[in-house]
Amino acid sequence: MEIKGCGTALITPFKEDLSVDYDVFRSLVKRQIDNGIHFIVPLGTTGETPCLEDDEKTKLLEISVEEAKGKIPVVVGAGSNSTKQVINNIREFEYTGVDAFLIVTPYYNKPTQAGMYNHFKAISESTDKNIIMYNVPARTSVNMNADTCLRLAELENIIATKEASSNYDQISEIIRNSPEGFSVLSGNDDETLSLCVTGAKGVISVASNLAPKELSDYLTLIMKFDFENAAKEHHRLMPLFKNCFIESNPIPVKAGFAYLGLIENVLRPPLYTSTRKTFDIMAGTLQNLKIK
Repeated sequence: MEIKGCGTALITPFKEDLSVDYDVFRSLVKRQIDNGIHFIVPLGTTGETPCLEDDEKTKLLEISVEEAKGKIPVVVGAGSNSTKQVINNIREFEYTGVDAFLIVTPYYNKPTQAGMYNHFKAISESTDKNIIMYNVPARTSVNMNADTCLRLAELENIIATKEASSNYDQISEIIRNSPEGFSVLSGNDDETLSLCVTGAKGVISVASNLAPKELSDYLTLIMKFDFENAAKEHHRLMPLFKNCFIESNPIPVKAGFAYLGLIENVLRPPLYTSTRKTFDIMAGTLQNLKIK
């Protein structure tokens, strides 16, 4: 399986009492599919998974698979800073029929390169499902270097890495030396075009929560190698890419959704509702792009 194009790192909508709004979540998944998104990624950090209970995660994943089955792939976040816990997560989620697991590099405990290699190797050996690695040093405090990534890329069911290091030299080395069948996905919306021009296969996007049609159309241009028109879309969408991160993700995205009237503007502590300034910036951004 090749995971490519635009995948959405889905938010988790909450009600005012902080319970998960499963009906709204289902409607958001349908909105993604109806607007041509290429795959979905429930239970990533954009979905506030550190603050979700196990039964909530299972229900959200079941809804995702039910709506996407036979239409688009489902890549589920199952990462942890414990190797054993990741393997347990995979065992809990495998039965749902997901297509691949997104596994972040272990955070907080700061493993060495050897530690990260053994972490992902053990996870790979625990399942016959596909694995996508996720390197995001700004959140984990560790960077998986190109050598480690490329060693892991040789393992049969490790099919891709989501690269959010913003280290172009490193990412370019991974793209250049990847074995056949291994893909690089951008982990940052604003870097998607530059990475794809040099060989990346897509993006796992935050902005596509709000703009699934715009982002899926943008990635379709890229996949057709129509870089002239893709560049125009890149510049047009750049304010959205930038403003989705003016506060901690997913605070601005939820403010945008609230402006559109699609969710309650509620996050689980320790995250908190956006400032009024952020809300107004997101509203203005969506108005300018004519996103409804």
